[in-house]
Amino acid sequence: MSQIPTPSSSVASTSSSASAAEPPAVPPVDFVLAGRAVSTGAHIAGLIAAAQLDTVGTPRKLPADLFPGVDPAVVQEIWDRALVVGVRAGQLMNAPRFNRDKLARLQGQLTEAGFLAMGGMAGQSRVAAERAPEWHPADGEDGREHP
Repeated sequence: MSQIPTPSSSVASTSSSASAAEPPAVPPVDFVLAGRAVSTGAHIAGLIAAAQLDTVGTPRKLPADLFPGVDPAVVQEIWDRALVVGVRAGQLMNAPRFNRDKLARLQGQLTEAGFLAMGGMAGQSRVAAERAPEWHPADGEDGREHP
């Protein structure tokens, strides 16, 4: 069985003078990218949880929304439902600063209904939306101007 290198292992170190107990001064690129992927995945999962509630209408419909005991005749229904949730998640993701209140409301509904994991994920996406700037310096640029 091989050992997976970690930032503090001698295998992951890029310098021969670094001690096996000391992490590198700058994390290797793949650790940074892996962290970004996890963060992005959690953000998208929260948006999907919020969109699922937003499109089903009420938290009490969420368990039935999972389509337990699916048979082939229901596959189209599942596809149609996933499409609606995916489109709504995309809308929430594409305009985070305009969806802050909606994400907060949906998170609250999920949490109050006892869907704590889904509410927590929606909350992580809400926090990211709250951090979205009201205005960015590049908002006024059209990309065709050259200095």
